[in-house]
Amino acid sequence: MKPTRLILALFLGLSQLHADKDPTSKAAPPILPEAFAGWQISAPAAIVADPAAADPVEAPLLKEYGFQQLATATYEQEGRQLKIKALRFRDATGALGAFLYYRQPRMVDENIGDLSSSANEHVLFYRANIVIDAVFDKLTAMSPAQLRELATALPIVSGGDRNPPNLPNYLPHQLRHAQPIANSTRYAEGPVALEKIGAPVTADLVDFAAGAEVVVSRYRAEPEEATLTLIEYPTPQIATAHQQRIDAAHTTASAQQNPGGPALVNLEQIYTRRTGPIVVIVSGLLTPNSAGSLLNSVNYDPVVTWNERWKILDKRENLGYLVLNIALLAAILGGLALLSGVGFGFARVVLSHLFPGRIRTYAQANEVISLKLTDTPSSPPQTEPSPSRQAT
Repeated sequence: MKPTRLILALFLGLSQLHADKDPTSKAAPPILPEAFAGWQISAPAAIVADPAAADPVEAPLLKEYGFQQLATATYEQEGRQLKIKALRFRDATGALGAFLYYRQPRMVDENIGDLSSSANEHVLFYRANIVIDAVFDKLTAMSPAQLRELATALPIVSGGDRNPPNLPNYLPHQLRHAQPIANSTRYAEGPVALEKIGAPVTADLVDFAAGAEVVVSRYRAEPEEATLTLIEYPTPQIATAHQQRIDAAHTTASAQQNPGGPALVNLEQIYTRRTGPIVVIVSGLLTPNSAGSLLNSVNYDPVVTWNERWKILDKRENLGYLVLNIALLAAILGGLALLSGVGFGFARVVLSHLFPGRIRTYAQANEVISLKLTDTPSSPPQTEPSPSRQAT
């Protein structure tokens, strides 16, 4: 086998070995605990991975949010009963989107997990990547505290998947000309959710392939309700290009529905503005003052968060995994070279003792052939004395 093929085979084998030991490939821990705050599970929790089991109507939406598992269980405590449905998502972004979608207008805020709401015996909250839907048979003063204990026992994700998106934080809460409608905020990171939440723009204009995320919230403004839509892109340049596309598309649609007349007549008004990488859209039958107040209430303030998926040893998504394997392969090859050198030297010593005279020793192997050339002075040439001339 050629050396390059041997190295490649070793590298592939090493990659597979790490894939087997990758903690991300292990089975996920159970979502619901056996007991918490005095509540004891009455039967093992039923776990399914089909989003249709969680919601047959909204299964595509749950799948887009990154649905992974559904766990249902019934807990009992002194004759009382508590039914819990837990939805596990890939990250906190999907869990937040699902929580906001299922939160009802009549619910009131609670202090459980990251966000929570309740309506009588029905409590909905999410923590990191898990959404909990709990229904008590009878609500008591200790019920919120008991669910807070459940929230701390949930097996949540860590790292960047733990962080929710920052875009909803840019929604204004106190305005002069408009007041937010309770529990009307919705979040979308794909075309299915965008259609469900009633955004005034289409998925083609939003362009989720460019890395967009959308938040929609409704406000009471004079004389009607208004919809505030925030679309965040990776850079301000991308946001500017998409704002121009949205303006051009709406102007064209207005002209087509109102041929021969001015744009935006008898149509829902749309006002746009860009702040940083966020495109702000206000839609509805609004006065210019109300629309301008709502538009100017959103101002981009850079906040560094990491909510993209990132795993230490994910062989498909992390370049560091490749670098780690290369370093480990270099260490293995170096170790093999060292062992082979030691083994070769040990074999020579053994063979030199077993076959004396046939194996050259270290001293013999290091002998140098010398010609012994010396620089000796040469004797002057001998010349015969010439006969002296005798005077005649």
